[in-house]
Amino acid sequence: MAARTLIQIPPLSRKGDVIEVRTMIAHPMETGYRPGADGKVLPRNLIRRFSCTYDDGASRELVFQAELFPAMAANPYLTFPLLVTGPGTLVLTWEGDNGFAQTETLLLRVA
Repeated sequence: MAARTLIQIPPLSRKGDVIEVRTMIAHPMETGYRPGADGKVLPRNLIRRFSCTYDDGASRELVFQAELFPAMAANPYLTFPLLVTGPGTLVLTWEGDNGFAQTETLLLRVA
């Protein structure tokens, strides 16, 4: 089952602009230490890694990555700057415990 994601970038950018990429994914980020309503410890369920690649047609490069830890809040929100080198595709990937992986693709439009 896919998690709900929110990704925001400007609708239109120019080559050479530095834009802000904002991402959020709906995920409980359970540490494996907290007891549930029945008193049993809830199983660990964390997003461990996030990465974003940018394919501008000439090359595909990793532009941002983060390693997340148990202290990260539920529904992790990440924001990072991106230098626009041309129109292209952003590929955002979240990876976590229990085989969790989700990838979203977003088109970057350039005027």
